Amino acid sequence: MITLTIDDRPVTVAEGTTIREAARALGIEIPTVCYHSHFTANSLCRVCVVELERSRVLVPACSRLVENGMVIQTNSLRVQAARQTILELMASAIDLSQAPDIQRLLQQCHADAEKFAGGAVRDLPLYDDNAMYIRDYSKCILCWRCVQACGTDVQYTFAITIADRGFHSRVSTFEEMSIPESTCVFCGNCVAACPTGALKAKREWLIEQGRPLEPMPLGPRRRRGRKAGDESLDLLGGQESS
Repeated sequence: MITLTIDDRPVTVAEGTTIREAARALGIEIPTVCYHSHFTANSLCRVCVVELERSRVLVPACSRLVENGMVIQTNSLRVQAARQTILELMASAIDLSQAPDIQRLLQQCHADAEKFAGGAVRDLPLYDDNAMYIRDYSKCILCWRCVQACGTDVQYTFAITIADRGFHSRVSTFEEMSIPESTCVFCGNCVAACPTGALKAKREWLIEQGRPLEPMPLGPRRRRGRKAGDESLDLLGGQESS
């Protein structure tokens, strides 16, 4: 067992526990953006950083494992300033209009969404290339959740990845192909994982836009009149096979 101190309160937890989990054992909620309980913690957003005694830098609570004797402050002035700056920069560059959890964090952390107004904006195209969901990357905060859902954390489909570098980094299919041309199986895990509305069900988006609903595509179905034991599928969009 590991014993440490968080916000002047001692706590003993099992080895392999993260700082975030140890804090929760004390009833302390550390804010997060990129973290998701079903995915590998990747420490990307840095909103969960805390102050660790004798550490030169703030450490991510979502992934840093506890050690005996740690002394941690989860809401020091230094931590508050870091979270405010991260959220203010995020709000200045990305459309967070459909990210209610992040909007709440802006209020809780007393962040000024207009502090860096006038700076560079991530103005990326909206992709409407399939019948199931749209991709509006101007709302994407690069939390990595969709890539994790599509990859080794859930689906093992690997239809999407991160392209480019720095401020121009973005989620993309391999070689910029359309979703129907990619390895996407339309499982919906990436849409469910997205915290900002960058990925959204196509019908929900159409309703929001006041546009008429499109008919749902017909998927494969079993052939009629097949012989016993014949498990073949009709791959002609649901139409009868000859």
